[in-house]
Amino acid sequence: MPSSMTAFARQTIECPWGTAAWEIRSVNHRYLETGFRMPETVRDIEMALRELARKHLQRGKVDCTLQLNIAQESGDVAVNESLARQYIDASEQLSGLMGNPAPVSPLDILRWPGVLKEPEIDREELKKTLLDLFGQALTQLTEGRRREGERLGQLIEQRLDAIAVEVTAVRGNLPLLLAAQRQKILDRLSEVSANLDQDRLEQELVLLAQKADVDEELDRLETHLGEIRRVLKRNEPIGRRLDFLMQELNREANTLSSKSIASDTTNSAVELKVLIEQMREQIQNIE
Repeated sequence: MPSSMTAFARQTIECPWGTAAWEIRSVNHRYLETGFRMPETVRDIEMALRELARKHLQRGKVDCTLQLNIAQESGDVAVNESLARQYIDASEQLSGLMGNPAPVSPLDILRWPGVLKEPEIDREELKKTLLDLFGQALTQLTEGRRREGERLGQLIEQRLDAIAVEVTAVRGNLPLLLAAQRQKILDRLSEVSANLDQDRLEQELVLLAQKADVDEELDRLETHLGEIRRVLKRNEPIGRRLDFLMQELNREANTLSSKSIASDTTNSAVELKVLIEQMREQIQNIE
């Protein structure tokens, strides 16, 4: 079944050390591109997070955000005075280089990285919890992508059915169209001259019929429809293959249009192009 590249997931957890929440958003992209917004204190797990994402996802632009709140034990706030002094000294040094610097408040200093000491917690346990929570969010994301992909597959199947109807209609009308075109040419030629070379005329009519014959195009259209239906049932990334098949469908529709000898066939070719374009737009979101 197809899987969409568009989905959203959120997983939260409460622990004795505080709370954590992962939010993952994914949209369509040619390749897999992951981006992480997370506190620098746990940035060292990013490579493990990327590897975990690659195990779940094949394509898509994936934005991952970690909201991490470490609870303060006993309500006390610990300040790293040594680091704060370094920041203040650097700020005063820069102030001397500026004409009229804005004052720096204590609250500004508290917001600088590392000034507020985090409570002592088991770092390994924290990392494992964050990785496990990220894995749960990825599972939720992939489930959402599958549900969305199933709906996209249904839309594509509807268009395939509509294309099959058009192909059947063109194939059914083709003998009548060729006979009518042949008679039309004979009628026009009879008005020009009654002394025509009948053998040469028959040869020209045969060539005309061959040029207007779209049986091969209709056969290839039906073959592509069957292949698309088979691909939709595969349990693997199929977006690129479907995109290629859309190009093949469009090529046959263009040939059908160029060989058209009646408005009915032209209208069917136009309808085929519309249906193919609708499928192509949906396929851009399939992994």
